[in-house]
Amino acid sequence: MKIVIFIPARYQSSRFPGKPLAVLRGATGVSKSLIERSWDAAKAVSSVSEVFVLTDDERIAEASSGFGGIVLMTPSTCRNGTERCAAAVDQLSEAPDIVVNLQGDAPLTPSHYVDALIEAMSSDPTIAMATPVLRTEPEHLAKLQAERKAGRVGATTVVLSANRDGLYFSKEVLPFYDGAPDHAVPVYHHVGCYAYRPETLKRYIALSEGPLEKREGLEQLRFLENGIPVKCVEVSSNGQEFWELNNPSDVPIIEGIMAKEGLI
Repeated sequence: MKIVIFIPARYQSSRFPGKPLAVLRGATGVSKSLIERSWDAAKAVSSVSEVFVLTDDERIAEASSGFGGIVLMTPSTCRNGTERCAAAVDQLSEAPDIVVNLQGDAPLTPSHYVDALIEAMSSDPTIAMATPVLRTEPEHLAKLQAERKAGRVGATTVVLSANRDGLYFSKEVLPFYDGAPDHAVPVYHHVGCYAYRPETLKRYIALSEGPLEKREGLEQLRFLENGIPVKCVEVSSNGQEFWELNNPSDVPIIEGIMAKEGLI
């Protein structure tokens, strides 16, 4: 199968302008931009044919080319990473079987998360798209709750159906959790990574942005609002801590994780 990874990256961000060019220092003191670390994470996935950075900004394009990244320029009218992926598919000389959207704010995404998506899509041709979810441990959950209590919008959670399709995605911590030790209904952290079939991307851009997508600012809700299932693939942390870079305050958190885990 031909599988490509797209890394959508935009310069303008209400919470963190210029985020893809933010510098992150690794465990050995080596500093790299967020977009370069996202590229490194994508290149670590062995089953992928090609990797591309998708942007409409010359600053990001220049920085990506500087570290050897391959760039596809996409329209500035793209409202989110999925729309940017849809625009980029038509630029490829050969249509892929699976497109992976590795969003450029998650440099700590382990390669086995992406492998799990590819395996799910490869083994079941009825899956239109898939995304990884991580069952939160108490410490991880406490961090999510602390972020929301502090008024910061960042990580996304997802509520699952019995067949592991997404019922709802939110920037709130769902479902409600009062701190009791009963974990019968776990909280799942949604990892910002998607695998689609090209025809699913074509369907997506033909759909209008719905009220839930607008309210939450979450592109995947457009699928749910239009009856397209989002298969959620549970992944294991394997002892690796996961965090996304959504706000400037996330930089020291991610650098701390890299230092603790010896990530260069």
